[in-house]
Parts: sequence; C-alpha cells; structure tokens
Amino acid sequence: MFKKALVAALAVVASAAALADAYPSRPITLIVGFPPGGGADAVARIMSEKLGRALSQSVIVDNRPGAGTTIASDLVARAPADGYTLLLGSSNLYGSDQLLYKSARYDGVKSFTPIARWSSSPMLLAVKKDFPENSVKGLIDRARQNPGKLTYASSGTGVVTHLAGASFAHAAGIDMLHVPFKGGAPSIQAVGAGDVDMTFGTPPSVLPMAQGGKLRLVAVTTAERSPLFPELPSMKESGINDFDFSLWFGLYGPANLPPEVTKKLFEASNQALNDPDVRAKLEKQGNVAWPSASPEDFKAWAIDDGKKYKAITERSGAAETGK
Repeated sequence: MFKKALVAALAVVASAAALADAYPSRPITLIVGFPPGGGADAVARIMSEKLGRALSQSVIVDNRPGAGTTIASDLVARAPADGYTLLLGSSNLYGSDQLLYKSARYDGVKSFTPIARWSSSPMLLAVKKDFPENSVKGLIDRARQNPGKLTYASSGTGVVTHLAGASFAHAAGIDMLHVPFKGGAPSIQAVGAGDVDMTFGTPPSVLPMAQGGKLRLVAVTTAERSPLFPELPSMKESGINDFDFSLWFGLYGPANLPPEVTKKLFEASNQALNDPDVRAKLEKQGNVAWPSASPEDFKAWAIDDGKKYKAITERSGAAETGK
C-alpha cells in the first residue's frame, strides 16, 4: 500500500514537472475587463509584449468590458487552471464586486491564483476646460453651493474611477452626481466634450486630452505629491486630509494554478518589470512598476488591500446602486 501511494505521489510530481517544462506551449490570453484605450489596457499591452518574450510565447490581450469588470473576472474564474487564460486584476476582486453585482459568482480568495503585482499609479482629478474653478478648494465650495449638481464621469458603476469620486465626495462632505460610462475612454471624452464636469481618471486616459487642451488637471488623488506629476497638488495639500486613493494592477490565474506555472509567470513578470524599456513606457502612461517579492507576498498584500477597497465601496453607497 505504501509503495503504491509513493508511486502515485511521484507520478503527480513528475506530471507537474512535465507541465512546468512544457508551459507555455501555445499562446496565452490575458483578459482585461475594460475596452481599449484606458489605463488597464495600457498596462496590459505594455506588459504583454515583454511577458511574451520572457516566456517565448505570444500573450494576447483580450478586452472583455462590462459589468464593472465582473464579466472578465468570471470568465477567468471558470477557465481551466492551466495558465493559458489569465486576468489583469485589482482590489475589486476581494468583496466589492460581490457588493455591486449580484451576477459576480466568484470569490476573490477562493476563485483566483494571485501571481504577481505589476503596477501602481495615482489617479488624476480632471475638469472640463471651461470649468470655473482651478483648485480642489474652489471645486468643493462650488459643490456646496450647488448640491447634487456637479457631475463626475467614471468608467462604470463600482469600478475604481467611480469609487475614487464617491470617496472624494465623502471625504469632502459634498454631494455630486455620478455619470457612469462603459470604459475609461468614453468617460474622459464626455468631460472633454463638456458634457460632464469632471472625472477621477487614470493617467493614460486623462493625459492625452489634457495635453491637447481639452480638459484641465487639478490634483492627484494621493495624500502626497506624485513624482510622476510633481506640478499637481496632493489631496492633503488641497485640504482633504483623509483621502488617499491610488490604482494598482496585478496578474491572476484561475484557482489551483499549478505552483510551477505560477512561478514561471511570476518570474517572467518580474523580468519584464525590471526592464528599463517597460519601466519607461509605464511611467509615460503615469504608472510605476511595482513588483512583488513572491506570489505569496502578493496574495497576502492583495487580500489586505481588498478589504480596504470593500470598505470604501460600502462607505461610498455604490453598493446601493450597483447591479
């Protein structure tokens, strides 16, 4: 009996080793829950090129927008745990998705394998070009004088651009109207066209229109100034002491991804993140490369951050309106 068990155990080890040696033997699909042109898409495309080179295999970005990224997340949660279907994920996996969308059938901890943290960035408060205020203080004063009339655009109910705005309104003690869109690009375009007053956008979404003079940047959403945008005041400087909001992205696979595959993807991710060309491209898009020490460290950190994100969702009231 012991010999049979030992043989079986050795067979499993050999099979896992063979899988790791063979992986990847075909193209990998990286699922992104936003349409092309936004912050998540920019990170995915920058990283997919170098990740593919490190793995000697193509990494294809597949945009699956809708329902606050839950369509993309659910697709990966139900995919085979073979390393060929991956997800660009963030804090919303750990509870806020379930608060916002009844259709979210996955569990952040149980349904995914965290592989590697990729990037972090501040978000940018941008207003339409003819908005009458040039500062956070002026914006808050105007909102207090016109409760519920100032509007802010987001890339969807419950996603980070919505929660950043809802959290800002909560911290500032003001009432603003949320206008959701299907993706970062259309939400920024609405502000650029003057249809919506402002947005709390990702740098890749906001910067091109700001550089083209179609909207104005007011502040970063972090407590301290960002080295990427040293000319913009922080929220603390602007008088909002309890507001510090940033965005990160990481690589995930379905639950029970083989450890050997996870290790290969982690090592390839960090190899890409340490490439000067990748770092420069990420910074140009307003992101900082932020590798994790190991898949285990990333998992522990992401779960902890997800708890904070869930609390923000509950406090924002978004759970009352998300469907």
